[in-house]
Amino acid sequence: MNRGTLRAIIVGAALCLGSEGTGWALEFTAERTTRVDGQSRKASLYYRDEMWRVEYYDGGAVNAMIVRKDKGLTWLLMTRVKQFKTVAYEKEFAPKLSAHLDGEVARQEIGRELLNGHPTIVYRVTVRTGSGSTEVYYQWLAMDLGLPLRVASKDRDWLTEYTDLRLTSVSDFMFRPPRDYQPVAETVAKVARPSRIP
Repeated sequence: MNRGTLRAIIVGAALCLGSEGTGWALEFTAERTTRVDGQSRKASLYYRDEMWRVEYYDGGAVNAMIVRKDKGLTWLLMTRVKQFKTVAYEKEFAPKLSAHLDGEVARQEIGRELLNGHPTIVYRVTVRTGSGSTEVYYQWLAMDLGLPLRVASKDRDWLTEYTDLRLTSVSDFMFRPPRDYQPVAETVAKVARPSRIP
């Protein structure tokens, strides 16, 4: 059995078992690019099942977001003022790491491509939206990782892509606010939240 096949088996097992509470966990770091209506945003992603941290490269008010699905909360970090705001967990902040898209009604393989050094299967995926209409996406699913490296809309200017993905252990430190950060006082004006990815 070659190294690539062994890695695919391990990652596949982690994906299948990680959500079942068996002790297996998918852990990785990656660079994430999102594009919505011509606006791109780059970030570093640190991921472990039920928790992830996103560090944004731009100079917005929120420089990092720590999501703890296991605790039902999200911390928005403001590094310039060493403060954090706690908000409820929202499903919309979750990285799109499932092979199947929400509302998926059809999937067709349209090709194979090497993307960022990973062999991928390219799919044309049709999803039904909450309003009942359908949208078409293209998905590049890494065969060696079992993860989508890129998802792009066919009809809109929307894309999410993961590059420099490394399967590695991620420190617990990454999933809690720094000790020297203070919670934002409730009297402070509302903090702009990171844009949601459809």
